[in-house]
This record gives sequence, C-alpha cells and structure tokens, in this order.
Amino acid sequence: MAELDSWGSGAGRHQHGQGRGELRENRGMRFLLLGPMGIDGAETAPAGPRLRALLAYLVLNAGHTVPAERLVDALYGDEPPAGAPGALQSQVSRLRKSVDIEYGPAGYRLVADPEDVDVLRFEQLAREGARAREAGDPGRAAVLLREALGLWRGPALADLTHAPFAAAQSARLEELRAGAVEELAEAELALGGDPSELLPWLREAVAAHPLRERLRGQLMRALRRGGRGAEALAEYETARTLLAEELGTDPSPELAAVHLSILRGEEARTAPASRLPAQLTSFVGRDCELAVLVRLLGSSRLVTLIGTGGTGKTRLALEAAARLPGEVCFVDLSAAPRTALAVRGALGLRDSGAGDPEAALVEALRDRAVLLILDNCEQIVEDAAALTHRLLSHCPGLRVLATSREALGITGESLRPVGPLDTDAAVRLFTDRALAVRPDFEPDDTNSRTVRDICDSLDGLPLAVELAAARLRQLPLAEIADRLDDRFRLLSRGDRTKPERHRTLRAVVEWSWSLLSDEEREFAARLTVFAGGATAEAAGRVCGAGPDAEDLLASLTDKSLVEAGSGRYRMLETIRAYASEQLPSRSRELVGAAHTAYFLELAEAADPELRSADQLRWLERLSAEHANLRASLVRATRDDLPSALRLLTALSSFWWLRGLRADVAPVAAELLGALDGYVPGGMEGVDFDCGFDFGEAYVLCVLAAGAGGAVPGAERARAARIVAERDRPFRQPFTAFLWAISAGPSAGAERPELTGPDPWTRALARAGAGHLHLFHGRVEEAALDLSAALAAFRSLGERWGTATTLAGLAGVSGALGDTEAALACADEALVLFEELGCWEDVADLLRQRAELLRGAGRLAAARADFERALVAARRAGTPAALAAARSSLSSCPAS
Repeated sequence: MAELDSWGSGAGRHQHGQGRGELRENRGMRFLLLGPMGIDGAETAPAGPRLRALLAYLVLNAGHTVPAERLVDALYGDEPPAGAPGALQSQVSRLRKSVDIEYGPAGYRLVADPEDVDVLRFEQLAREGARAREAGDPGRAAVLLREALGLWRGPALADLTHAPFAAAQSARLEELRAGAVEELAEAELALGGDPSELLPWLREAVAAHPLRERLRGQLMRALRRGGRGAEALAEYETARTLLAEELGTDPSPELAAVHLSILRGEEARTAPASRLPAQLTSFVGRDCELAVLVRLLGSSRLVTLIGTGGTGKTRLALEAAARLPGEVCFVDLSAAPRTALAVRGALGLRDSGAGDPEAALVEALRDRAVLLILDNCEQIVEDAAALTHRLLSHCPGLRVLATSREALGITGESLRPVGPLDTDAAVRLFTDRALAVRPDFEPDDTNSRTVRDICDSLDGLPLAVELAAARLRQLPLAEIADRLDDRFRLLSRGDRTKPERHRTLRAVVEWSWSLLSDEEREFAARLTVFAGGATAEAAGRVCGAGPDAEDLLASLTDKSLVEAGSGRYRMLETIRAYASEQLPSRSRELVGAAHTAYFLELAEAADPELRSADQLRWLERLSAEHANLRASLVRATRDDLPSALRLLTALSSFWWLRGLRADVAPVAAELLGALDGYVPGGMEGVDFDCGFDFGEAYVLCVLAAGAGGAVPGAERARAARIVAERDRPFRQPFTAFLWAISAGPSAGAERPELTGPDPWTRALARAGAGHLHLFHGRVEEAALDLSAALAAFRSLGERWGTATTLAGLAGVSGALGDTEAALACADEALVLFEELGCWEDVADLLRQRAELLRGAGRLAAARADFERALVAARRAGTPAALAAARSSLSSCPAS
C-alpha cells in the first residue's frame, strides 16, 4: 500500500485507462480525501504537494474529463506562471506511473469506480439516506447515513490546504457532512430511541456548527424527550443570542416553533400546510439536481429553473418544495393576465377592491416565511420579474422558486438550467412509465437497446419519453422506434388532464416557438441546417446573420430553444425537427449551399495543418464539426458533385487519423455511385480552371468507399489506372499512403514522381521506403530510411508521422535482437498515438510490443500487452482490429 493512509479493501472495476506505453487499470485502488489524503492499494504514492494536489483534483472529478485549463487554474490559481501548461504535462506523466489517467483532446480523466472514491461514496450514501428518510424509512436512512459519516477520518483535504482549489472544495464537503449529520439526527429522532444516545454527538455537532438552526432544534427536541426541558430552553436562548450577535437576525420560524412547543409541553408542531398539487407518478432521474436545488433554496431567496418545454422544470420545483420545511404556495402563470392576480388567488386572499393588488400582496407577505413557486413565467416574464423584485425587496421572509424558459433578469437571481435527462435516467423514466401502461413490460437484453435508442432519439426530453412510453398501450416497442422520424404525429396523445400545451410534443414546441420574434424564428429555422451544433461564427456566416448572430444565439439560449456550452450552440433534436418544418424550401436550398461552402472552406484550410505541429488543435476542431462535415458531404453528393469530391479529398487524412473511415464509407459509396464512372473536370488530369485534381479525388473516393466493404471491380480498376498512369505528385499527400495501405506495397504508389516537394511528403516517402525495406527483410536499409524520416517528422513537430516511424524502428530493433530499444521506440510511439486517439494503431503496436516480449521469454508481460491491445481495439471499434486482437490473445494462454 502507498504510505499515505488506508480505507477498506476491494478491487477496482474499470479497465480502460492507459499509462506511458501501456494501458493501466486502477484495479485494487481506493482514493481517500475525507481526512489526510491517501491511496489504498497503490504500489507507489505521488510525492510532492503539487503532484498530490493534481491527483486530488482528478479524484474529485473521477470519471469525468477535466480540461487542461481547469487543472492549471486548480493548481496555480488565477495567475499561473508562463510554463504552467508544460509543467502540468510533466506532472501528469509522473502521476501516470502510479495511477490510471486517460488523456484526450478534451483533457484528462482519472478512471475510478465511484465506490472506490471516499468522497463519491459518501455523497452517494448521504443522498440515499436522505431519500430513505423522506420516503418514511428512518431505519434504513440511519444505516446509510451512519456508513456515510463513518468514511470521514478528519477534515476534508486536511493536508492539501496549499492547493488553490482546496478551500472551496473543503467547505463544500464540510457542508455536505453537516447536512448528513442533520439527516441522521432527524432519522434517529423519528425512530424514537433513547435520546441519551443522541445527545453527545448532537452537542458535538452543534458546537462545530453553532449557527445551524436545524441542528440546534434537533438538540432541543432530544433534550425535551429526555425530560430535560430547561436545558432545551437554554439552548434556544443561546441560539437567539448567537444569531443576534453574529448575524443580526432572529431565530427562524422553524426554530421558534420548536421553542414554543417545548414551552407548551408539546412535540414540535408540523410545518404549515403547503399548497402544492399532488403528484400521481413517481419522480425519476434527477436526484442529484434535486439535492442541489434544495441546498440552493436554503441560501438563495430567488432561484429560477430555466429550460425548454418538456424538461420537467415544474416537477423538479414541486419535488424540491415538498422537501423543505415551512409554508409553500404554488402559482401557475401559464394563463394568468397578471402575476399579482394569480399569486393573490393562490394564497387565498380576497379581492379587497384596492387599486394596487401588488401592495396588498406586500402587506400579506411582509411578516410571513413563505416559498412562492411561480410556474411558467415565460408567458408574462416582465410582469413576473417586476412583482418578484418588489415582493423580495419588502418581504424578508419570502423566497421565490420560478420556472421559465428564460431568466427573470433580476439582480441576485440564481439560475439552474434544467436540461434533458442523461440516457440512463431517461431509460429508467421510460421503463417506469411503460410499466404503468403495460405491467408485463420487462426490460431485457433484447429490448434494452431499443429503449436506449428511443430515449437518445428523443434527446432525453422527459415529456417526450413519457409520451413514447404511453404509446406502448397501442404499439410494440420496435414500431415506436421505427416511427420516431415522424415524432410529432407519433407522440400526439397525452394526459387529457394536463394543460393543452403539455398534452402533445408538438404543442410543447409550438408554445416555445410562439414566444419568439419574427427575426428569431427565421434565424432558428436556418440554424437547423447544422448537425451537431455550431459556433457563433459559423452560424453567422451560414445563416446570413453576420455580427448579429451572437445576439440572436444569446436570445435563443435565454429562451431555452438553444443549448450553449464550450463555445458551441446546439438545438435539441426535437426542437430542430419542428424548426426545420418552418424553413421554406427555397431558403433551405440557399442555407444548405452556404453550409456546404463554409465547411468545405474549413476542411481545405485544416488539411495542411493536420501535418503540422498544430495537429492536435485542428484534429479537435474537425472532430467537433464531424457531424456538420458529414452532413455537408451528404448534401453535396446529392446536389454538387465537384464540392463533394473536394470535401472528400480534404477530409481523407482526418478520417484516417481519427479512425472514421467506416463511418463515412456509406457516403463515399453513394458518391461513387453518383459519379457513375465520370469524373467532373476530366478523369485523366487536373481541371486547371479550379486548380483541383478530380482524378486523384476519384481514387480517394474509391478508397473511402472500400473502408465499408468491397468496391465494384470497374471502379477499382479505374482508380488503379489513374495511379499507374500518373506522372506528377499527388496534391493530397495522404493519397499515396492510403493507396499503398489498400493495394499493397507493390501497387506503385511509392514511385518517386508521385512524391511532392514539401518536407512532410518527402518524410512520408522516406518512411514508406523504410517500411518496405523492413517488409522485404532489408534491415539496414530500413534503419537508414526510417531514421531519416524520424528526424524530418520531429523537426516538423508532427505526431502521427513520428509515431508511425517509431513503430517501424521498433520493428528494426526487434529484427536486430535489441528488445529494449524496440520497446523504447514502441513506448514513445504509443504515447503519441494515444494523444491522437489513433486506437487502431495503439492496438496494432501493443500486439507488436507483445510479440517482442514473447520472443524475449517474458510471457506474462506479453499476455498483459495482448489484453491491453484488446481494450484498445474495442475503443477503435473496427472489426479487423478486434479480430486481430482476439486472435493474438488466444495465441498466448495465461500461465
């Protein structure tokens, strides 16, 4: 065990990480932060405060990818030194020797089961305990909460106080700990056991948190039950004095109610009756959001849940309100002419005939502690905002929880976006609602994939998922999935008791659409041309909005028609389907042509950068736009064959590097069929009018289509003739490489006249010659060419060429019997391939590494590499890589 500290035992469950030159697993490790930092089960412990802080931050975010920028901020604060990014890379490399950290363009991810992280385990147990108590099972709640609090070994992050992020995280965890103590106290009081057992730790908790009124009230109740009423009253006086001195406030109505009940010799009174609509269905899928909202309502007087229609904002608000003490009043504004009139009616106040109903509300609420839920504020958002501001300004005991499709825009407003459910939660919701209409419905291996596909297709939108599940009354599951292309017709029957705008999927979307201005509707309809979202710059150019695009996108985001994140804007597929219907056919043609032109320009600008030191940044940019690039290619194949061929040419290297050939193969095959043997601009040469070589593009189209299966012999022969008769360099440097990979080393692509003048092409040609020498057993010639190619690729800073050449040099060293040199080359290449996300290459190289180890008699290490090769092949997802990995593993049985 790493000598930091220890907690429990057990094996890790994930097998997807990677270290330098190998894929690791955090198997058998447990990560401890609730007290002094520790790792149970690690062979070595990270040394040094910065390295420990890095690990702690990754542990706090275990299972999630953390961008490098966030890690730099976490380690260095607001003013990191100039070399912080480089230092971070070095620290991660050192840390990966001890624990499994995955790396990708989006950042770093610690692979760990939540069960093996004490912070995550504590949070899970605390949530489950609170839910059990609220559900009327205090016995189970007490068991869960005791286990949760038993994970604490001291103050959270106790030995990481130097880290910039530690103070905020420690405060957050200590707040959760205090909340768990309160929940446990409530459960124990509900069980009615001997109060003397509660008193010692309740006193300790109150001493640690003297201003937490709920804890103080629980201590008073325990003292009263033990016949110590005088001490209970003294506790109230202590609390009253502290609150006045420290905060300048009086005790809360809840604590005052406990005090009064003791004076009267009664148990504490129940909270005032709440005016909440009763719910007929279970609450599914938002437990974490519910817990956050409940905590937020304890500290903020105005919280607004924002999101598009059908996401479940109202239900989340009602569930949160039901878990809070005190008076609650629910106000539906969907059909209200004025907010004040609706609030007055919901509170049961009579119309006094006064000219200003808002003033009457101020007087009615001035001295009351009430949570007011204002539902559907978007209908009269300005009026709702004005009244909310006035009431909060004059009624100190009032809190407001609003639901809306846009923010109220009041200073002090806390916004909580309510988006779609994740796939697992959506599946649980579908299953729950399906069982209500089809009690014999049973999720199994056969139908679970179909349910997931339905939920994903519906964006995880709760209303849409519920409507789809309801159709199981009439339709089999497979038919529901097949008919989702016409989702508005399929999901046209809903709960007759709900407001009309919530009865069908179309009605929900139409309600949101009706709240837009004409300019916003036109822009939103044009925005549907994008697949997978868009940047503001792309939206402005393609949709013709220019510099106004950012304001329009911001407005659509505020109104929950568009989601924003990481510099991109995206419509839910359901919103996109409706908005697309509103786009006239002529506008659709114009916007589609602009979309194709924009992404053709991007692809052609990015292609040369993929062979530069800036390779990773451009790969990440193209990966973000893969859906748009593919959609542009599909459209151009139908409407603009020259542009389709140009797109395919520019994207060929990207598809290879990202392992996307199988994904685009069907589109390439369709393009090949559309060409029908004819290449625009002349098959035999270059169309000098546009400076583009369509003959070469035809070859690349044949190669791309071939990634998805066999290409007809005539097309293959035509491509071979173009290559054989060519007497000048290819314009796309990857063409020769891809042809050689497809047709074999004797296909003629290595001819000198096909090599271009740029350094990358010459380096690739030299590497290709080296690999060919190695293939024919000419080891010395291979070493000479590959070493020269490696030097050239290193000077360019290009990772893929460097890694490919290092893989060849590993083969050279292996052939010369120098196993250690071969392993060193393979390890360096593996790191580069992993950074690029070339998992098929990782799998191939790990199999090569395993063969080297097997040849050296290191059979256990060889089998471990074969196993890691299978993990990488699964990530690649290509049948050939999986078949090769499985075959290799079967040839190396476990000892």
